[in-house]
Amino acid sequence: MTIPLLSSAVSPLVIEVTAMDERGRVSLIHIPSERPLTLYLDKRELVTLMTMGGWPEALAVGYLRNQRLVRSVEDIVSVQVDWEVDAVAVTTRGGVPDIEERTAKRIVTTGCGQGTVFGGLMDEVESIVLPANTQISQQTVYRIVDLIRTQQTIYKQAGSVHGCALFTSQGELLYFTEDIGRHNAVDAIAGRMWLEGVDGGDKIFYTTGRLTSEMVIKGAQMGIPFLLSRSGTTQMGHAVADRIGMTLLTRCSGQHFLALTHPDKVILDAQS
Repeated sequence: MTIPLLSSAVSPLVIEVTAMDERGRVSLIHIPSERPLTLYLDKRELVTLMTMGGWPEALAVGYLRNQRLVRSVEDIVSVQVDWEVDAVAVTTRGGVPDIEERTAKRIVTTGCGQGTVFGGLMDEVESIVLPANTQISQQTVYRIVDLIRTQQTIYKQAGSVHGCALFTSQGELLYFTEDIGRHNAVDAIAGRMWLEGVDGGDKIFYTTGRLTSEMVIKGAQMGIPFLLSRSGTTQMGHAVADRIGMTLLTRCSGQHFLALTHPDKVILDAQS
C-alpha cells in the first residue's frame, strides 16, 4: 500500500484560562483548544472543520473517506497541515471526478463540530455490506466500557469534548481520540485506519456521543459491524443500522447496555 506524504503538525490540545468560582476564588483551569482547519482538496477550498487539532492529517483523510470524495488512500499523494494559516492541503493523483456536482448539495445535520454533509452520502447506504457472521460478547462490552472509564482523557482534564475509540473483537483498544465534535473524532479514526491499512470487519467502535444516521453511516463505511455509545440513538440512526445489519448498543455504562438493532449478535452471559 502506498502511503501519502504526511506532515507532522502539532497543536496544544488544551489552554489555561483564569476562572472565578462562586466564592470569588480565582484559579487557573484548562479548556480544550478550538481552531479552524480549512481543507483544500487539489487547491480547491472544500470545508472548514473546527477541531482541537489532535490528529489533523488523519482528520483530513478520514473526512474525505467518509464523504466518499476519495475512494482509496492510494489516490492521495500528500496531506500537509500548516497551523500558521489554519489549513490542510490534500493532493490527489488524478483529481476528483465531478467534484462540483458532488459537493453542490449539502445537508445540515445535528452534528457538533461539523454541521453539514454532502447529500449523496445517503444515496450509498444501500450498497454497504457489513460482515454477516459477527458477534460481540457481554463481557467484551463491559471490558470496553471499563477501559473507556479508566482512560486518561482531555474530558477529565478540561471537559467539553467527545471521545471515540476503536477496539478489536476481544475488546482490546487500538485507537482513542477526542475532539470538540464527535464527527471529527470518528473521521480521525477513519483516517488512521486507512493510513495504517486497518480493516473494520472485526472491529468495535465506541463513541461518547449519540448515534445519529450520519454516525451510523460513517461506521458502516468503515466496515464496522458494532457501534457502542454512552448516549443513545435517533430514529434515522436506528433505521439505517437495522437496514444494513449493524448492531447498535446504547446507554453503555457500568454493567448496563441496550442492544437496539440485531440483538441476536450479542452473546449474553449464562444466567444462574
